[in-house]
Amino acid sequence: MVELTAKSACAGLLPATIGGMTLTEETPAHLTLLAPFKGREAALSAALEAAHGMGFPAPGRATGKAEARAIWFGRAQALLVGPAADAGLADHAAVTDLTDGWAVVKIEGEGAEDVLARLVPVDLRASVFKRGHTARTELKHMMVSITRTGPKALQIMVFRSLAATLVHDLKRAMEAVTARG
Repeated sequence: MVELTAKSACAGLLPATIGGMTLTEETPAHLTLLAPFKGREAALSAALEAAHGMGFPAPGRATGKAEARAIWFGRAQALLVGPAADAGLADHAAVTDLTDGWAVVKIEGEGAEDVLARLVPVDLRASVFKRGHTARTELKHMMVSITRTGPKALQIMVFRSLAATLVHDLKRAMEAVTARG
């Protein structure tokens, strides 16, 4: 009988270091979509704060820290990244496990913003797109979520089926930025 082994979305593709930039895969234990029931937004935010130490994020923002973060994920939706969702959240929202459906990478280092400037129609400069800011946008031809996690670090999430394309496009742009010096 064939034995199946689980692989991460970017297995064999990352890590990569090009110039002063690194591209690594992040593998959060859980990715949980939270969509509050009508009129339950405040109650969900309070329950999220009590259970996980962060409120429901405003549009274009993320709350929490690296090990437990809530990322705005679209109109009236947030993605809980890291911990398993507390069961009590289901009293206030539709709770959907998306853990296996997304690839998560981090690009960091001098030039990371220049790389993304070649691929994304959003101004991601640190002076405008500060830590805790997030955007659902297009990266080349893929829909992604981008969140600033540090002064020179950005987290990028894409559907798992597009992981190899994402890594390819990011590496090519990293090479181009590095070649410019």
